[in-house]
Amino acid sequence: MAAMTCKGCPLGDVCFQSVIEHPSPVHAGSYLVRQGEVFESIAMIRSGTVKTYSVDHLGREVILGFHLPGDFIGLGAMDEGRHSCSAVALDTVTVCRLPVRAAAEVVARDPALLSKLVKLMSREVARITRLSHRQRADERLAAFLIGMAERMAAGGFSPRRWQLPMSRMDIASYLHLAPETLSRMFRRFQQDGLLAIDGRAVEVRELDRLLALSRLPGPGAT
Repeated sequence: MAAMTCKGCPLGDVCFQSVIEHPSPVHAGSYLVRQGEVFESIAMIRSGTVKTYSVDHLGREVILGFHLPGDFIGLGAMDEGRHSCSAVALDTVTVCRLPVRAAAEVVARDPALLSKLVKLMSREVARITRLSHRQRADERLAAFLIGMAERMAAGGFSPRRWQLPMSRMDIASYLHLAPETLSRMFRRFQQDGLLAIDGRAVEVRELDRLLALSRLPGPGAT
């Protein structure tokens, strides 16, 4: 997946290049942050894919989300000052970091930044909510795939063909499905002509039918 450019950054017209840090790329399996760490910076993903997860009281990993170029890591820690989840790279990831010590200065210079950060947090909450309200396995998977299509389109890529950067096990955890149930749903979607899947390569063949199954509002709906 291509890297996010400064021009395509979700913060767009908010220019704070002088305080942005550009750390070295991290590779698959490496952590950007760990659950419980002190909140020190907000990171914008320039390239690669990151998964966030928390560990419950039984020591089980619970997948919270998948983050693509243009997404931000760490916004949820702004309130309590510590990260409530871990963020780990699924492939080679590059980020831009805005240190907390510089954030107040930037917001003072441009109050619009705070509003944009709040909107980004709201977008993450909406992404989680749209899945949590769906009880059936096929609805959850359809909503997840529609979400991927929308995010690909927003990044300038094809909404119909892409590579899944995450494993089937991670998708199953995220959707609160047994791995066997997820595999069965993928097979059914292929048999019904909704998808074509080759390894991690996905082709959406019936976008409208997939949207109807997901029970998500279509483009332009309010």
